[in-house]
Order: sequence, then C-alpha cells, then structure tokens
Amino acid sequence: MTDGASGQPGAPTARRRGFGYYVAGFAVFAGFIVFIEYYIGWTRLLAPWSGLSPLQTVSALALIFLSYVVRSLRLFSYLRLHRLRDAALCLKVMLQHNLLNNLLPMRTGEASFPLLLKRYFGIPLAGSLPVLFWFRLLDMHTLVTLALAAVGSDFLPTGTVWVLLLLWNVAPYAVFRGADTLGRKLNAGARTGGGTRLLARLLSALPGTPRGFWLSWYWTVLNWVIKLGAFAWALQFFIEIPLRVALLGAVGGDMTSVLPVHSVAGMGTYEGGIVAALLPFGVDANHALAAAVNLHLLLLAATLISGLFSLLIPGRKT
Repeated sequence: MTDGASGQPGAPTARRRGFGYYVAGFAVFAGFIVFIEYYIGWTRLLAPWSGLSPLQTVSALALIFLSYVVRSLRLFSYLRLHRLRDAALCLKVMLQHNLLNNLLPMRTGEASFPLLLKRYFGIPLAGSLPVLFWFRLLDMHTLVTLALAAVGSDFLPTGTVWVLLLLWNVAPYAVFRGADTLGRKLNAGARTGGGTRLLARLLSALPGTPRGFWLSWYWTVLNWVIKLGAFAWALQFFIEIPLRVALLGAVGGDMTSVLPVHSVAGMGTYEGGIVAALLPFGVDANHALAAAVNLHLLLLAATLISGLFSLLIPGRKT
C-alpha cells in the first residue's frame, strides 16, 4: 500500500514506529529518574562528588576528551587527509557525532555521522555508511578483547583465555586479507541477482592497504584504552572495586550502545550494562547502581562540554 502524501509504501507505519521508539526512549528516561529518587535518592547518590578534588574531575574529563581526539585521528587517517584544517574538521565531526549519539534515543544519533561527513567533506552517504560500519566493528572487537583480557581468567583457564585472544585478534586481519577476493565474488553474485550487494559495499569500506588497516586498528585500540581506562579510574571514585573489575564495568556500559532500546542520553540502559558487569564479582547492587549513575553523569558532562567546544572549531560546507 502506498501513502498518497509521501508516495512511499508503508510510510505512515514507519513514522508511527519511529515516533513509538522516541516515546519509549523518553519513557525509559523519565522512569529511571523517578526510580533513582525512590530507590536511592538523588541527594544521597550525588554525595560522593563533594569528596572529589577538582584535579580528579578535570583529569578524568581531560582523558575522556583525549580519547575523542584519538577517535578523530582515526577518521583523519582513514580518509588519508593531510592538512591541519582537515584534522580540525575531523575533530568537529567526531565531537558533534558523539554529542548526538549520546543524547538522542534509540541510537538515532548514529545517523549524524554520514550527514556530518557529507556536510564537511562532501562524502556521499553510500561512501560514509560503510565507513561507520567498519569503525563500529573495530570498536566492538576491541571492547570484547579488553573485557576478555581483564577478567577472562576469572571464568576460564588462563591458557584458554590466551588462545581465545590470539584467535579473536587474528580475525580482523584475516577478513582484511580476504576482502578483495570475497568482494569480487559478492559483486559477481549481485550482478546475477544474488542479494549480496550490501555486503560487498561494506567490504569495500575496509582500508585499501595494510598500512591503512593497521592504522585504523591502532587508533581504535588507543582510543578505547584511554577511554575505558579513564572510565574505570573514574568509577573507582564512587565505589571501591579492583581496577580490572572497574574496567569490565566500563565495558558493560559501552556495550549497551548496541541495544535497540536506548533512552534519552542512555539513562537507565548505560547503568544497567555497568551493574550487570559488576554483579558477578560480588559487588552490592545498590552501590553498583549509584556508582554507575555518577559515572554516567561524568560522561554526559564530557559529552556536553566537548559538544560546545566543537562549535568553536571553524567549519566549511562543501
């Protein structure tokens, strides 16, 4: 059926679904605010901030911002740019994408990445979406690697952990090495009617040279080591747990980015990821939740400050 106003089949249904997602996101956000007041109390929850020194807070924010800079260097390197002005534009893109991605519900902020690349670099959506997909694969791969390295031996024999880490970290390079051959086969299948064109396009987003591949991976790992290190350290401001357990908590929070249900600013879902990661280590649920909320507030502060800073970076429309 075609909607007469839009000319697209199922357009009213799609609009209703999108509106429903936003309503669900705001509902989770509002419900979480009320839940915290009833379950812990916001005054009690925020009390640990009074014991932090300005140096601790500023240092944590600075490390988080440094991870954003490293993330922008990944984009700068991937696009094979050279000018300082382009490096500044990459930082602007990443800060604004981060702001929208962290604040908007249901991961709708992800759509800002291709739009920002088109605005500032003239890259069409067909070229930028596979780039985002490639970056997200690297991000997820690195998160799993760090989590396995941090606490894998608590659940598996040490030898097994090392074997899993080795096999897991060989996988991206194996995909890169086989991408050209697989891409040609998929393109041939697409021409004959096979439904493989999208996968072939995604494979085409992989860096075209070994140097490009290794740089992408290097910047990804460096970004997450800095970011999760900062979050794990900051989590210890609010709860007494070992650093490796705090690292897993930080990973659990970021893993919620793949959930289809995501409230405004990630309130509730982000905390749920942290608490779920900490509970198997005997951490009290109430203390874990309070620490998770405070860490999330630090993340949102970094998001808003860096987003405002991005407005000071000169931009250009192509």
